[in-house]
Amino acid sequence: MQPNVVTLDGVVQDSWTLLDMPGEGDTLSLPDSQVIVPLKWFLEHRHEVLNADPEGRRIGVWFDSDDEPERLGNDCQILPLIAVNFPKFTDGRGYSIARLLRERFGFTGELRAIGDVLLDQLHYMKRCGFSSFALRADKDINKAPAALSAFSDAHQAAVDQTAPLFRRRA
Repeated sequence: MQPNVVTLDGVVQDSWTLLDMPGEGDTLSLPDSQVIVPLKWFLEHRHEVLNADPEGRRIGVWFDSDDEPERLGNDCQILPLIAVNFPKFTDGRGYSIARLLRERFGFTGELRAIGDVLLDQLHYMKRCGFSSFALRADKDINKAPAALSAFSDAHQAAVDQTAPLFRRRA
């Protein structure tokens, strides 16, 4: 049974399987289901993956915190899902990756936060463009919807609200 994931609409069963980078000399075989592969692996096998799945409906990519969104660039638009790994909750590079994917490269699919994802971060991740969240296993997923709506409004502009409060009041 797949774990649950938090979306902007609530808690749902996850239909995606996250695959790790294969070790030296190992190969990564793709199952016949929706999978999220490492960015490095995807870039190395892009043509064969897209030939096997030309509409890109069952392949997603995950960025590690030190991966650059420019490596994928506008190709992000062919993917239904991109995940961004937070190796520890104090590593904020994933927020920048999310904003770049949404604002610079026009990614409109599901953007998922994975790794060391805590309830306190959900609101801020949503503001940067994340639309789903795989919480750390020791966190209560049932508290996630409340955490996503912890603040009723924001003063600054962001991905989820492009005009600052003073412009919206005018």
